[in-house]
Amino acid sequence: MSRNQRLRQLIAREEILVAPGVYDAYLARCVERAGFEAVYMTGAGVSHTRLGVPDLGLLSFAEMVEQADRIADAVELPLIADADTGYGNTMNVARTIRAYERAGVSACHIEDQQMPKRCGHFDEKRVTPLGEMMAKLKAALDARTDPEFVIIARTDARTVESLDAALERANAYAEAGADMIFVESPLSEDELALIGRTVNAPLLANMVESGKTPILPAERLQALGFSVVIHPGSIGRFIGKQVAEFLQQFRTERSTLSQMNKMLTFSEQNEIVDLKGYLERAQRYLA
Repeated sequence: MSRNQRLRQLIAREEILVAPGVYDAYLARCVERAGFEAVYMTGAGVSHTRLGVPDLGLLSFAEMVEQADRIADAVELPLIADADTGYGNTMNVARTIRAYERAGVSACHIEDQQMPKRCGHFDEKRVTPLGEMMAKLKAALDARTDPEFVIIARTDARTVESLDAALERANAYAEAGADMIFVESPLSEDELALIGRTVNAPLLANMVESGKTPILPAERLQALGFSVVIHPGSIGRFIGKQVAEFLQQFRTERSTLSQMNKMLTFSEQNEIVDLKGYLERAQRYLA
């Protein structure tokens, strides 16, 4: 079974699929070792860690595809990836889908924001006219070579226009053939429930801690009608807080001795990246 087929099965089952967000191959390996069934590549996280800049659409198409390729190559898990606005018009969207497929991605979401885009939980976003997004969605659906590749249509209309506008767009995207719908930044549990009742398609929930949407347990989201939940920034924010505390103490003490019990050992870190396996494979080719 291919990873794309496996993702389809995970989406179709009754139990909700939980996909932690990562921004590099190392963290993807950590997610896989922890026993999760899928992983999500966060555009915000890649922007923060690769460029050190906010999620304002500053990453290029090439940078995102390259990162997706590295992550997909590092793990066996299905990879769901952020594809922003598709990086241009309908022809750009078609190219994006083909490139993400070649990179080993199993699903990606295209959003209806205008460029320059912003993080879905920022203010002052703008959405494209409905017809423009419908054309881009059709281009995405036509471009995939594997029919099992999952096209996720995201709308940011909730905080730009209204919940009703977002629901109208969500249903239009579903009717156009999107495999899954992602309504960004609903403002309450009641709004999440209404999305679950109103949109006739598999649904993705986005849990951004301290963002616009309340954080609900996976089981509650499942009961509200959602098939997938992503936590795009959780790992990055956790690491950021721990690193800040670690560095403050390191700077004060001028040594890491008092914090070694908080670290992976040298061996544990090499186990994550499969040092033993690489050395065993290299041994085959020695004279």
